Amino acid sequence: MAVPARPKIYHIVHVDRLASIVLDGRIWSDAEVIARASPGTTIGMSGIKARRLRTKLDSHPDLAVGDCAPFYFCPRSIMLYIISMANHPELSYRGGQAPIVTLEADLQEAVEWAGAKDRRWAFTLSNAGSSYFDDRDDLADLGDINWDAIAAGNFRDSEIKEGKQAEFLMERSFPWHLVRRIGVYSSAVAQQVANTLRGAAHRPPVEIRREWYY
Repeated sequence: MAVPARPKIYHIVHVDRLASIVLDGRIWSDAEVIARASPGTTIGMSGIKARRLRTKLDSHPDLAVGDCAPFYFCPRSIMLYIISMANHPELSYRGGQAPIVTLEADLQEAVEWAGAKDRRWAFTLSNAGSSYFDDRDDLADLGDINWDAIAAGNFRDSEIKEGKQAEFLMERSFPWHLVRRIGVYSSAVAQQVANTLRGAAHRPPVEIRREWYY
């Protein structure tokens, strides 16, 4: 599969953390979330999050994965599947996928903003929470991503599973105004999001996107 003309990137977050993102005007890295004690439910695995705080990027050797705001290249990520199953022994959050909000942004637009702000970024070819992965910081290398894996619905194959977990990482934070669409699981969550966005300067469209979920 060829590189998409305008790749989109996706960040998942519990709906109860959206208010702090809107208030701060950015999606913070895990390191900043911890330092700021940002309100809201943490949906990741604590052990993997701790490893990400220690793991450095080859493209930026002084920058840790956990110092970056993370995105996937697909909305229906493997992490979301794990959340939906609510039975992984390392996952403390057991609330399922229904309260999870999916934030969509445009990769090219994000990279252009980062260049103007002298903000570092990178993308990985697999899971940045694993013990080993490759990363790049040049959009000319986007073809190194396994786009067939990104688009795959079945990820039992180990190669597909690794490729589907490719990530885009933005140093320290990602600006809220670059979020172009919000996908939700249900009308109830859509209403929660609408209430949160009321009065906000930037209000991306909110859509029920069941195909983004399991």
